[in-house]
Amino acid sequence: MEKFLNPVARLFIAHIFLLSGLSKIGQYAGTQAYMEAMGVPGALLPAVILLEVVAAVMLIVGWQTRWAALGLAGFTIISAIIFHANFADQTHMIMFMKNGAITGGLLLLAANGAGYFSVDNHRSRQRQMTHGHAGATA
Repeated sequence: MEKFLNPVARLFIAHIFLLSGLSKIGQYAGTQAYMEAMGVPGALLPAVILLEVVAAVMLIVGWQTRWAALGLAGFTIISAIIFHANFADQTHMIMFMKNGAITGGLLLLAANGAGYFSVDNHRSRQRQMTHGHAGATA
């Protein structure tokens, strides 16, 4: 069952970032203004979009999954601290906890890798076969 759950889990985590990154493109000026109002330079927005979209696609296909997950985990916890640390506002507190939960899932991906149905696993199996480690008999 793990074979099938890993890609589904990667998709569920990644789609948040993919859709968020794509929506920032369509709402560029508003997003940039919000970032600046929160004390974050608006000039960082292209890097944010690039990270969200590219790392999300990497997670979906399972390529360089550990690095993509670590990058998104760092981004997510920093975003929680900057944008959702107003615990007097229940909505912000919930958003902060949501970011914490997403970060936890990303850290699990970083620790355990992408799983069976992934580019990472396929490449690993190919390397083993190329170097004579898989299926060798004496």
